[in-house]
Amino acid sequence: MSPKVAQGDASATSRIESLDVKLEVIVIPVSDVDRAKAFYERLGWRLDQTPPGIVQLTPHGSACSVQFGTGLTSAAPGSAMAYLIVSDIEAAHDTLAAAGVEVGDVFHVSPDGPVDGPDPQRRSYFSRATLRDPDGNTWLMQEITTRLPGRIEGGLTSFGSTSDLASALRRAAAAHGEHEKRTGEHDENWPDWYAAYMVSEQSGATPPE
Repeated sequence: MSPKVAQGDASATSRIESLDVKLEVIVIPVSDVDRAKAFYERLGWRLDQTPPGIVQLTPHGSACSVQFGTGLTSAAPGSAMAYLIVSDIEAAHDTLAAAGVEVGDVFHVSPDGPVDGPDPQRRSYFSRATLRDPDGNTWLMQEITTRLPGRIEGGLTSFGSTSDLASALRRAAAAHGEHEKRTGEHDENWPDWYAAYMVSEQSGATPPE
């Protein structure tokens, strides 16, 4: 029998909040395993080695994978919905479309509802595009370059791919150029400034000035 934790036990709360747990796999419901496998491979997702009867694929740069197979879930095929995060929504849209993937037009959210095209200010979380697998499972692509505060700890800052790192460096370079304009002088300490800026984007902390 598992020990019960009394409400208000501060030490137990502290322990569970520091428990290191990582989201590894999401199971999605499909009606045709081979058809689904072909679709996700067309997206460029890596086919992983798995036990018989399980198909697992991992998006490039992602720490989380998807699985499907006969009898893995009782959910109705096409009922799943999840988010895919990209650093450039227009580039991601065009790359998928060029590969023959049906992907909806880029739009952004506004107080009046969805509006065509990316967010004019390219704010994180606002620009999106939708794609669906052959069963209708929905993937909402969302452009995120700067995280909301507290979403990622500064000490855990990482980049899942060279393209994500390159995009972050370009944003840091542009921001640093504005920093030098404000100060009116060349910043010899630009590597530390870049590092602080890139960490602030992922952690939601205040960027350097």
